[in-house]
Order: sequence, then C-alpha cells, then structure tokens
Amino acid sequence: MPGTAGEMTESAGPWLVVGLGNPGPAYAGNRHNVGFMVLDLLAGRVGARFKAFRSVADTVECRLAGERAVLVRPRSYMNTSGGPTSTVRAYFASPLERVIVVHDELDLPYGTIRLKRGGGDNGHNGLRSITSALGSRDYSRVRFGIGRPPGRQDPAAFVLKDFSSVEKRELELLVDRAADAVESLVTVGLEATQNQFHALV
Repeated sequence: MPGTAGEMTESAGPWLVVGLGNPGPAYAGNRHNVGFMVLDLLAGRVGARFKAFRSVADTVECRLAGERAVLVRPRSYMNTSGGPTSTVRAYFASPLERVIVVHDELDLPYGTIRLKRGGGDNGHNGLRSITSALGSRDYSRVRFGIGRPPGRQDPAAFVLKDFSSVEKRELELLVDRAADAVESLVTVGLEATQNQFHALV
C-alpha cells in the first residue's frame, strides 16, 4: 500500500499525525496522554508551537523529516477524538494513507513501540471514535505500550493515572523513540519502520 515519501506527491496532501490524549493540565501526565507527549516532542523538534484550529484541535503545520505534515492534538476528550480528526483531515485533504495516530496500548509491555495499519480498536475508545469518524480502519498507528494494570485495578482508572516513578525514569527516552518511529514512517514507510522498531526490546 502507498505510504512512503516517494510513493505520493506533495499534491496528495500533507501527512496528518494525530496524538491522542485528554486536554487540560489535570490529564497531562497520564498514561492515556502519551500520544500528546509524542506530538509535543515532534513539535519541539521542528521549533514550532501548537495553534488553535477552528476551536476543535491544536495543530502545527511543518516539515517532518522533510515531508509536509500537520501535527494534531484534538481538543475534545479521548472518546470523541474522531470529530476533530475528521475536520482537520478534510481541511488539509490528507489521504487516509497519510494519517498516523499515536496512542497508548494496554496490551503491549511498557515502552514497547509497535506500528501497524488498520485493524481493530482493541477497546481503545479514541481509536473507535476515529475509525467511526473517518469511516475506515485503514490508517496507520504508532502504538506505545503502557502495560496492563497490576492486580485487579480497573484499566479505565489505570490509563488515567500518571506514569509511575519507575516508568518515568525511561519515559523521556521512550517518547523520543516513538517520535523517531513517526518520522521513520513518514520517510521510509511502514514495513521498513516495523523492521527497525519491532526489533527493539
């Protein structure tokens, strides 16, 4: 499937990189907000600040690894991320093959980075909302493992807690790695990026 820099012209529309999270300082350090963390780092790499887009999202228009891209942080809560994503995508006319969603993943060990295109939402309400709004599952995902909650803790409560002190020791490095994966996906495509990042433990 198309998706690498050489396979589509710039006229096809920019890459759309959507980070999932909940807005506001109360949620900023939550596990569920790691998508926002990755987007913040990417914005920092290009020396840009997010700006309001039609009150539905905060965006950065930039060159990401040399490619036209729009970084998107929906202003809605996680469960309704699809509406803002669809609105921004329609405005910039980004093809589905150039949509990347960065999100937390309960079913991956902490810090594991995995990429895929398409598939189910695996109980992730943000992905479910985006799939519904876009009318397709065939967008790319950069999945950041947060692991399962200990004991009988409710997963819904677990994702809304901050990373533990132990996890925070590596968090900056792991967020950096996830941002690298996004840039790799934009420049060399899915398969080559999977081969590189899936080999990392």
